[in-house]
Amino acid sequence: MKDTAQAEVGTVCILPLVSRGRVLGTFGVVKFQDDAFTGDIQFLSQIGNQVAIAVENALAFGEIRELRDQLSKEKLYLEDEIRTEMNFAQIIGNSPSLRRVLKQVETVAPTDSTVLIYGETGTGKELIARGIHELSPRRSKPFVKLNCAAIPTGLLESELFGHEKGAFTGAIAQRIGRFEVADGGTIFLDEIGEIPLELQTKLLRVLQEREFERLGSSRTLRTDARLIAATNRDLEAMVSEQKFRSDLFFRLNVFPVHVPPLRERQGDIPLLVRHFTQQFSRRMNKVLDTIPSAAMDALCRYHWPGNIRELQNVIERAVIISMGPALMVDVSDLKFPKADRAVEETTSPRSPTNGGLHHVLEQSERQQILKALEQCNWVVAGRNGAAALLGMKRSTLQQRIRKLGIARRSA
Repeated sequence: MKDTAQAEVGTVCILPLVSRGRVLGTFGVVKFQDDAFTGDIQFLSQIGNQVAIAVENALAFGEIRELRDQLSKEKLYLEDEIRTEMNFAQIIGNSPSLRRVLKQVETVAPTDSTVLIYGETGTGKELIARGIHELSPRRSKPFVKLNCAAIPTGLLESELFGHEKGAFTGAIAQRIGRFEVADGGTIFLDEIGEIPLELQTKLLRVLQEREFERLGSSRTLRTDARLIAATNRDLEAMVSEQKFRSDLFFRLNVFPVHVPPLRERQGDIPLLVRHFTQQFSRRMNKVLDTIPSAAMDALCRYHWPGNIRELQNVIERAVIISMGPALMVDVSDLKFPKADRAVEETTSPRSPTNGGLHHVLEQSERQQILKALEQCNWVVAGRNGAAALLGMKRSTLQQRIRKLGIARRSA
């Protein structure tokens, strides 16, 4: 008997696997007999059609699974974006310095170039990054952000590039990195100056070659994510101090954008104050339709070391404590440098022009309370009293009257 492995092939029947006009592969049957499939072609064709359907279903299932996995990756990072509303819904202001920045955003947004955003803490660097993304062809893809200063150094590489199960102690499951999630979209790395030197090399490789590996894996992955970075540090000085790689700096500094601090945008402060007052009033179901001019003037003259974020917090607290239709700003929220306090103490304590912010706001509050008291014939409590008119508690108003030294003049 002839060995099967050494037997010559008699007949081969190969049929294309076609489904919906697309060739998915081939289906082959081999027999060691001559003219073996003469009467079986139609039957084999039917089998081939069924195999083609099965293959197409398997491919479709694989595509669906990949899409589902991609959606779950995006959900991991974007769900939190939905829950935590942005600090403000749009860029507010029309000062010349801000208009210059917006012009730069319009110029660079349609490109794929890396953007490095400079600016002090609280100036709205993330909002500028979102603006670039929304004006770019990538706006339909994910905008993935990561604050490099908020992640422990040992976990930062995993956050950026992902890791495989068992890559390190505690890695109980595979994790997808931010660069992988942002594929086709934009990745925003805030506080990029905090990335350690040993990790900067991998970041440079992603920027130059679009390639990376997950921790614990030797498989090279590719990403088409556009990088927008931000920092409040002087990266050039860090380069000279050998705390930041010069090649990475030059790769990041393709299109620098400098976001001006709020003290250089004083004309925008009234717009921001009104915007935040309306925003928080709606959120707290309050009606605030008046911002005292003295308070607005004082807010415009304050230095704002915390920039827009500090202004937002001050207005939020002001809305909380405001009981009437006028916005009441608590000056204790504003922290003056010691040097400013010394100057303030040497100036005339009763001069609204030369005095500090505290005096200006106290004078504004004093005038409002006096006006209310006169309208109510100096009746504090009751339905028709000054406390009800101002929307304050009786005890609170009495406390403010004592503190401000308000007394009824004798006739």
